[in-house]
Amino acid sequence: MSDNRVRWGLVGPGRIAHQFTHDIATVDNAELVAVAARDGDRARAFAEQYGIARAHHGYDALFDDPQVDAVYVATPHSYHLEHAGAALSRGKAVLSEKPLVIEPAECRALMDIARETGSYLMEGMWTWFLPAIREALSWYRQGRIGELLHVKSDFGYPLRYSEDLREYDARVGGGAVLEMGIYPVAIARLFIGRGPDSIQVTGRRAANGVEDDVSAVCDYGDCMATLGTSFRCKLQNWTYIIGTEGYIAIPDFWRANCCSLYVLDERVDHFEDNRSTFGFDYEIDAVSREILEGRTECETVPLATSLALQEDMLALREAIPREEA
Repeated sequence: MSDNRVRWGLVGPGRIAHQFTHDIATVDNAELVAVAARDGDRARAFAEQYGIARAHHGYDALFDDPQVDAVYVATPHSYHLEHAGAALSRGKAVLSEKPLVIEPAECRALMDIARETGSYLMEGMWTWFLPAIREALSWYRQGRIGELLHVKSDFGYPLRYSEDLREYDARVGGGAVLEMGIYPVAIARLFIGRGPDSIQVTGRRAANGVEDDVSAVCDYGDCMATLGTSFRCKLQNWTYIIGTEGYIAIPDFWRANCCSLYVLDERVDHFEDNRSTFGFDYEIDAVSREILEGRTECETVPLATSLALQEDMLALREAIPREEA
């Protein structure tokens, strides 16, 4: 690792990896130097497409690569414990796609590995680094909407049901809550700052028992959150932060590029980032800076938050009714 640049390796060259690779090229303190896949030909094709120096057949080869300082884990979330744990054990810093793992016990296990090895570990909650989200959070903390009363947030896109589709596959942590629901669950925790006192959940399950349409009302005592996620339909995918004096609207909040502040029906403030990237560059820059500073944990998304999100999502999943046999 040089004094001013982290050398990254990528595990799992799937859809999200293409966006990450596009955006890392715009960051001054990071460079992508290696990619690995189970299929060596796939890794080589990805490396050729983006001009990456080295392509590895198999993940262990990348974890053992002395030219790699940090690893971005972009494999399905059921493999995150295995892959992130292996990278940490080789002394690599790790940024793992969200959800970090698929249950709280796995999160605790991965946190233990990070603690034992002294290596940096962060869940890739890239939304929290977006300028529009940071601006909305600043408005809220400045008191511009008054006392917080409601958070309304949902995220859903239609997927055709198939037991073999990864998102529906119960064997690899399938289900709408882990796949898409993590976005509204996380945004509620970002603004409210804690988990709910109680939740009421209405949900539907696919033929294999995996939840694919969920609506939850979470009670925090002094405020509430209405959260939704679905594989059955396209939801609005907006977040509203609503207070006694006004509200903040964040369109497509999971990839937000703007936000607006309203008092009653009047828009009184607006922010737009006008970025040319997917938005991963803000996360990559922040994480690379922390790695260069020798930190072992992210200030914006600490591991305690990742564990809390796992507990929130487990509570939602367990509250969804199951049909009687």
